[in-house]
Amino acid sequence: MSFIHVNQLSFGYDGALKDVFENVSFYMDTDWKLGLIGRNGKGKTTFLKLLLGQYEYQGTISKNVEFDYFPFEIKDKEKIAIEIVNEITPSAQDWEIIKELNLLQANPEILYRTFCSLSGGEQEKILLVSLFLKENHFLLIDEPTNHLDVDTRNHLAQYLKKKKGFILVSHDRIFLDEVVDHIIAINNTNIEIQKGNFSSWQANKNAQDHFELTQNEKLKKDIGRLEIASKNTANWSDKVEKSKYNTTNSGSSIDKGYVGHMSAKMMKKSKVMEKRIDKAIDEKSSLLKNVERMDALKMVPLEARQNVLVVANHFQIQYRDNPIFHPISFEIKNGDRIAITGKNGVGKSSILKLMLGNQIAYCGDFKMANHLKISYVSQTTEGLSGNLKDFAKRSNVEEDIFKAMLSKMGVSSAEFEKDIQEMSEGQKKKVLLAKSISESAELYIWDEPLNYIDILTRMQIEEAILKYQPTIIFVEHDETFVRKVATKVVELGF
Repeated sequence: MSFIHVNQLSFGYDGALKDVFENVSFYMDTDWKLGLIGRNGKGKTTFLKLLLGQYEYQGTISKNVEFDYFPFEIKDKEKIAIEIVNEITPSAQDWEIIKELNLLQANPEILYRTFCSLSGGEQEKILLVSLFLKENHFLLIDEPTNHLDVDTRNHLAQYLKKKKGFILVSHDRIFLDEVVDHIIAINNTNIEIQKGNFSSWQANKNAQDHFELTQNEKLKKDIGRLEIASKNTANWSDKVEKSKYNTTNSGSSIDKGYVGHMSAKMMKKSKVMEKRIDKAIDEKSSLLKNVERMDALKMVPLEARQNVLVVANHFQIQYRDNPIFHPISFEIKNGDRIAITGKNGVGKSSILKLMLGNQIAYCGDFKMANHLKISYVSQTTEGLSGNLKDFAKRSNVEEDIFKAMLSKMGVSSAEFEKDIQEMSEGQKKKVLLAKSISESAELYIWDEPLNYIDILTRMQIEEAILKYQPTIIFVEHDETFVRKVATKVVELGF
C-alpha cells in the first residue's frame, strides 16, 4: 500500500515573520484523488515542493512513492514546442503527439512555433500533451486549468479520472468536484483532510463556521453575565464579612459565626463562577481560528453619458489577413456584464486589446465611444515590481483603499512590505484586481482575472460585481463565475 505520512512538519522562509507550516501532521493514501485548497499565500505550492524535497524542513515526510510535478519546468522557452515535448517524453512518436493535440482541439501548427510565442492556453496544451504521453509517477499537479478553455478542461478531467491517485491544486470549483474524492484544506492554523469533493467540504466548512460563530456569541454573553454575577457575589461576601464587627440597632452583638459562614458560602460561590468564566474563556479561545473572513469588496463604477459604449457588427479579428473566428455582432451598454468565451487561440484577448487601443487587424464594423474611462486587468502579471505603495502611486489609486481591498482578499499586512516580484502568482493577480476594483471606471476590461485566484476571493469578486453592477467585458474560463455574473455571453467559434 502506497502512502505519504507527514509528521510534525514545520517550515518557514528566511526572514518571514511566521512559519508557513508549524507542527502539522496527517496521512494520505496515494490511491486518493486529492484536491489541495487554501487562500493564496497559504503554502499550497510550497507544500508540493516540500514533498519534492526542494526545501529543508523540520519534522518528517515518509513516502513509498516517487513524484512528478506538473507543469513541467521549461528551461528554454525559445525552443520549438515539439522539441520541448520530445525532451519531456523522449519515446513519444510524432503521430502520437499530433493525435493528442487534435484531441485537445489545438492546431498542430503550434508544434512548430517557439514555446514563448504561444498563448497561455496553447502553452498549457503543449504541456498537457507531454503529460498524457509520459509515464508518470504520483502526480503533484499545480493549477493546471489556468488559461484552459472549457473543452480542454473537460479533456484533462477525463484523463485525471483514470489516474489512480494524485494531489491537485485548483481553484476551479466545477473541476474539483468532477475529479477529486478527498480535500486537503490548508487552514489558518492547521491542515485537514476530508473525504469527498469540494462541494461537500464547503458544506461541512460552512456548517462548522456557523456553529463556531454561534457558540462564540453564546460564550461572549455567558462570560459577561458570569463576570457581573461573580463581582456582585464577591462584593456581597465582603460586605457580609465586614458586618461581623457591627452591632444591631438594639445594641446587641452580631452572630459572628453565622455571618462568617454566610460570607464563606458567598465567596465559594464566587470562586465557582470564576472557574466557569475561565472554562468559557478557554472554550471561546479555541473557536474562530480557522473561520475565514469574507469581507465585502467595494466597487465604485461610473455610468457613461452615452448608453451604448461599444458596437460590433459582422466583426472578425484577422491574423495575416485571415479571420480567426466566425463573424460576431454585439453591443455593450451601461450595466452590461459580457463574457467572451471560446477555445484557446480563437482571439478572445485580441478583442479586449482592440478596445484598449492596440493596433489589431479586423474586418467588419467596430465602434467604441470616445474618452471612456477604462480599468484593465491583464491576463499575466509580468512586469509587476516594487512595493505596494509605489505601485499605488504609479497607478493613481488611493493607497489606503487599494491596501484595504488587498487585505479583504486575504493578503496579510506582512506582505505589504514585500517587493511584488516576491509574491505568489495568486497574490500578484490580487494586486491587479485590487487596483481595478479601487478605480472608478465606466468600463472594466478583465482578461482572465481569476487565474491563480483562490476560491474565497472568487466568491468575494462575484458578490461585488452583482452588488455594484459595473459595466464589464471579460474573458474567463471559470464556468461558475461566468454563470453567476454575466448578463450576456459572446461565444467565438471557427
